[in-house]
Amino acid sequence: MTLYEKIFNKEEKISLIGLGYVGMPIAVEFAKKVNVIGFDVNREKVELYKNGIDPTKEVGNEVIKNTTVDFTSDELKLKEAKFHIVAVPTPVKENRTPDLIPIESASRTLGKNLTKGSIVVYESTVYPGVTEDICVPILERESGLKCGVDFKVGYSPERINPGDHEHRLATIIKVVSGMDKETLDIVAKVYELVVDVGVYKAESIKVAEAAKVIENSQRDINIAFMNELSIIFNKMDIDTKAVLEAAGTKWNFLKFSPGLVGGHCIGVDPYYLTYKAEQLGYHSQIILSGRKINDDMGKYVAESTVKKMIKANKQINGSKVAIFGVTFKENCPDVRNTKVVDVIRELEEYGVEVKVVDPAADREDLFREYNINLCEVEDIKGMDAVIFAVPHEEFKNISLEDVKGMYIPFSYIQSEVLSEVAATSEFEVCDGKHNRVLMDIKGMFNRQEAEKTGLSYWRL
Repeated sequence: MTLYEKIFNKEEKISLIGLGYVGMPIAVEFAKKVNVIGFDVNREKVELYKNGIDPTKEVGNEVIKNTTVDFTSDELKLKEAKFHIVAVPTPVKENRTPDLIPIESASRTLGKNLTKGSIVVYESTVYPGVTEDICVPILERESGLKCGVDFKVGYSPERINPGDHEHRLATIIKVVSGMDKETLDIVAKVYELVVDVGVYKAESIKVAEAAKVIENSQRDINIAFMNELSIIFNKMDIDTKAVLEAAGTKWNFLKFSPGLVGGHCIGVDPYYLTYKAEQLGYHSQIILSGRKINDDMGKYVAESTVKKMIKANKQINGSKVAIFGVTFKENCPDVRNTKVVDVIRELEEYGVEVKVVDPAADREDLFREYNINLCEVEDIKGMDAVIFAVPHEEFKNISLEDVKGMYIPFSYIQSEVLSEVAATSEFEVCDGKHNRVLMDIKGMFNRQEAEKTGLSYWRL
């Protein structure tokens, strides 16, 4: 009987190592068909899962309450499983080189508890070669077992999109790979248990690793092009969104849009590929150029806000700005590597007091990572500018009239001060009716309606 058949008959178990935005939904999905152990070193997170709470908001509390996943932070439980899936984060260091500490640590923990006849599948995004050249030696050293004899390895890149409830594990074709044909077949069959649309068998582990890392690199480059266009068109006083809508009528035009590119995938994965290329003596040109544009967009948004405020007769030092949305993307609590923080820090450099509203963000992570406390919508009064940075679903109920009530009433501004600013400023100065600055990063509002409402409107 094969390992797949034993898993299918619930004679053997699957383990998920790393219960974050990727690992936990995978564990929950597999648990609908087979026996699953969900392991994470974060005991607080494990306790939340055990109590039926989903801090990631990926599947919801009800699903967590009813799942049969055996959540644990006891590594010895891994000995009970024969098919292991490693789904830990792979971030970058401050110098933008790969930080392999999480995947190396997970490999050590698993290696200590690995038993003969096991298959280990890595899902973490890595550069080609990490699974076989870095992870396998750790597994062998910690377990005392021999890869290819006592255990086998495979790689299947994660494609779950946090916050996206349409493209899920079951509805995305799964790339799978194995160190040999037998392993590949078992890995494919195991994933076919939960992937309704089927799997794609890559010809090698390195091919699967490379496929994953270029998926996000391609998206990163395309968004960088849109961001560069936005910078150019803003200088021309042309609405970028209007240009993209016009160009989008052509059948083969790629429909990307400008924005802040953060998170643990698109903002990170390209550096894994360029790092490996550097090791081989090739300096990336297109990939790193795109990364630089996207890395600088937070500063660009902040500077554009300041310029817009100066035109609206605002004194920058001591002014107040509200930012709606701080997560790296909409409808997701994840604040890792969010570029909205770059906007906040840059504005603070100008002496701006920034208030942040985000009903979706993980408050504890936000404070722990960035020392930022959140405000409620009702607290946003007397602002000099308002920035909508992340288009959360909760923000769609906010009208332009609601936004208008968030600013300093015009009557507070003395007419003689306006006249003096107008006489000395190098910028074109707004009249009093249009001194309410609205920075709509992703174009949530209608430009014409915003301007009719008396708002000084800007978007990427």
